[in-house]
Amino acid sequence: MLSESSYLTAMYTYIGAALAMMACLGWWFRRWDPGLVALMVLLAGALLLTPAYPRDGVDTFAPALIVAVFQYVNEGVVGARHAIRPLGFTCLVAVVLALLLRLTLFRKGPKQRSSSPAKTPAKA
Repeated sequence: MLSESSYLTAMYTYIGAALAMMACLGWWFRRWDPGLVALMVLLAGALLLTPAYPRDGVDTFAPALIVAVFQYVNEGVVGARHAIRPLGFTCLVAVVLALLLRLTLFRKGPKQRSSSPAKTPAKA
């Protein structure tokens, strides 16, 4: 069993690694559409950072994705439902937030007309 300090160290390490993964994901796809990058980073954050109780009677958290996978393998969908619900909710919030970001901050401005002829260098 983990002591309180080792539990906190493990959680801080996991959260730091998840945030680093999100930053790397955003940096890797920085040339893509900003709305799509925001969606991918927020979904990664929702999947990696959502907490859940591993089982009844436990008062410490674990990552919900890991809990859902282990409970699904061992007990099926019914056993994993307590971890799948918060994952679904945070993924829905991530999609809505990415959509709002796309419609506000990452909105593309009006297209500039290219009706003027291209500038040519002056001949000497």
